Amino acid sequence: MNEAVPPSRRPGIRAAMFVDFDNVFTGLQALDPMAAKRFAEDPKHWADALSSGGSGEDARRFLIRNCYLNPVVYSKYRTYWTRAGFRVIDCPSLTQRGKSSTDINLVLDAMDALSGNVGIEEFFIASADADFTSLIQRFRAADRMTTVIAAGAVAFAYREMADHVVESHDFVAILNGTAVEPVHAVASDKQQNAPTVAKTKAKKASPGVREVLEFVRTAPGPVVGALVAHRALTADPSLKTDWGGHGKFGTWVSQIGQEIEYSPAQGGWVWDAKRFSAEDLPSPAELQPGIEEQVTRVTDVPALSAAQFRQMFQAMEARLREHPANRTELSRTVRDDCVSAGQPVSRNAVSFVLQGLAYVNFPLNDEPTAAELAAAWTANVEELCRVALLEFDAGEKLAVRRWASGGLLGA
Repeated sequence: MNEAVPPSRRPGIRAAMFVDFDNVFTGLQALDPMAAKRFAEDPKHWADALSSGGSGEDARRFLIRNCYLNPVVYSKYRTYWTRAGFRVIDCPSLTQRGKSSTDINLVLDAMDALSGNVGIEEFFIASADADFTSLIQRFRAADRMTTVIAAGAVAFAYREMADHVVESHDFVAILNGTAVEPVHAVASDKQQNAPTVAKTKAKKASPGVREVLEFVRTAPGPVVGALVAHRALTADPSLKTDWGGHGKFGTWVSQIGQEIEYSPAQGGWVWDAKRFSAEDLPSPAELQPGIEEQVTRVTDVPALSAAQFRQMFQAMEARLREHPANRTELSRTVRDDCVSAGQPVSRNAVSFVLQGLAYVNFPLNDEPTAAELAAAWTANVEELCRVALLEFDAGEKLAVRRWASGGLLGA
């Protein structure tokens, strides 16, 4: 008769997952309605994908799976989650404004898990709500790994406190079944191990890597990451799937080696370390002088120029007229169009703007003009400034309006 294995000796990373259903579902609906449907109706699929970080000690065992949802709005999804092994906690609205009790219930349960005797090693928070930043800080102070699953723009402080962030487009790929590799257990964007020799050799021989090496080595200074990504994708379209198994551009380009350096600062920069260093990167003040820099620093609005915002809205108008329902690819195609037009922006910047449009309930069909998109986005920026308690005089308000709208709006 085999003896039971003591809890502390069982293989796998002991993990806990806390899902803010309302936040994630709403964010996914703005990005990809079909992905939102799969998230709500087949949680076992993506939860298993997150569990399968590898074999043995690299795999995860979710000892706690909690889902917090508003039963008045989303009760029809309860059965899917209970069948998938989740504990569903009803969080009805407790105020006239419709604010649910998800935050407090999630935090209390997470703190109970942190202080429990099971010894949870990794905490997953599925929410882009920056209100959970303090909770992530508690996990970090207790020396626990933390992973944030986002379906929308993630505040800078919230992102930096977590060990790993599953970005919106990566989560959508998991939901749509297009993610090539599972999310690695306790792997951090800031703590990635070196790739295998086989991958390194294949990557160095690829057309994308050759293009990046030639382009960056001959550039007169550090190059905007979006521009480098565009050159790599043009040379090697196969990278569009998942960047050669690395998931995102930053991870892929930073592991090329050969004196090629990458920094995610201010949207991402790539440079030749033989000629330049991080000190040669432009400061935020140089990229966005004046009142715009203050807004980007406090609200996490992308640090783009007015010309970049204008090009983004023009590209959105054109793409929405072609494929109004194709939200999954919109951030990528708009990013590529801006790069081709000589106004490079990152995919994360486009996703942030799309999420802002969702927050103001702007319909992304085939009808809006660039000016209408700019007006809705500017309204979101003004609300972010108000919430952040930024006080501007009339002239500064006009400057913010002109900058955020890309000059497409008047006074």
